[in-house]
Amino acid sequence: MADKRDYYEVLGVSKGASDDEIKKAYRKLAKKYHPDVNPGDKEAEEKFKEVGEAYGVLSNAEAKAKYDQYGHAAFDPASGGGGFGGFDFGGFGGFDMGDIFSSFFGGSGGGGRGSAQTQRGESIGLRLKLTFEEAALGCKKKIEFSRKERCSTCNGSGAENPSDIETCKTCGGTGRVRTVQNTIFGQMQSQTTCSACRGKGKTIKNICKKCSGSGLKTVSKALDVTIPAGIDDGERLTLRSQGHSAPNGNAGDLVLVVSVSAHKFFQREGENLHCEFPISFAEAVLGTTLSVPTLEDKAEVKIPEGTQSGTVFCVKGKGIQRVNGRTKGDLYVTVNIDVPKSLSKEQKEALLNFDEKCGKKASTKRQSFFDKFKK
Repeated sequence: MADKRDYYEVLGVSKGASDDEIKKAYRKLAKKYHPDVNPGDKEAEEKFKEVGEAYGVLSNAEAKAKYDQYGHAAFDPASGGGGFGGFDFGGFGGFDMGDIFSSFFGGSGGGGRGSAQTQRGESIGLRLKLTFEEAALGCKKKIEFSRKERCSTCNGSGAENPSDIETCKTCGGTGRVRTVQNTIFGQMQSQTTCSACRGKGKTIKNICKKCSGSGLKTVSKALDVTIPAGIDDGERLTLRSQGHSAPNGNAGDLVLVVSVSAHKFFQREGENLHCEFPISFAEAVLGTTLSVPTLEDKAEVKIPEGTQSGTVFCVKGKGIQRVNGRTKGDLYVTVNIDVPKSLSKEQKEALLNFDEKCGKKASTKRQSFFDKFKK
């Protein structure tokens, strides 16, 4: 893992960055390199994977602590560091998040005597695509996925009959084997997972024919999920105990990673919305009232006389609802003067006539500008 960049460097934050700073940095970079924003761009795709990988570790307290202590070696099975054996980021690029979330939430980590004890099933990670409006306003989505459930024939034991289950003779039912090595520092003891029973503490003479001895069967599931208003790109929804079951334990979680498509008119910044709105030269000079679209309806924006191009107007409460809250952000409207590219002869003459009548005032302003420039 020597070729991997430091996760803090990837997100552009310091090692002492807060959770909010890490989350904010991730959101910014994820939007920048999102595949929907950079279609066909392999470099952006790789950056998106790298950013997601870094955030996956630094946003998880346990994984972050391991990373701070051991670096990338914490997730390298060959190094023996960190206790996150088999941690694999490879699926992120294809948006198959199962391996990542299994490592975070599943019961596959090493250490302790957990292998022969009650286990928790692996979690399932899915990418949930939402439109801009669905994320901002909230919606209901039907999620279809496959998960492993306890085999009803053997009740998760994996044996054809209860009498076919025996205590492992190699480890004595502990699921762990102790080894002793002689080194220059003396005898070193270590514990490893028992290879005979694979850490289960039990061996089976005749396996269950329905599940081939795994104790699990794969089934298709469908769930109706309520998406809260205001959820943002990259955020997660966790559905407890909807992941894979363990043969002798509880089910993991179903973790939905939200992917929000871009909007053709609005840009999001936290709970605020930004948009650009064209106005004519006459509207800028004389003033007007604009009817500006919002996510749910329309809002009136009063444009005063003499408005300059690039002026920003704030419409209170027309942004995005805060997740699990009642208040909303604001809508910021930037007006840009739409300069006509083709004019008729009559229009040009009228404009020249207007310019001549304003000539003295404009000439005075230009002279004042040049006087300042000379100074």
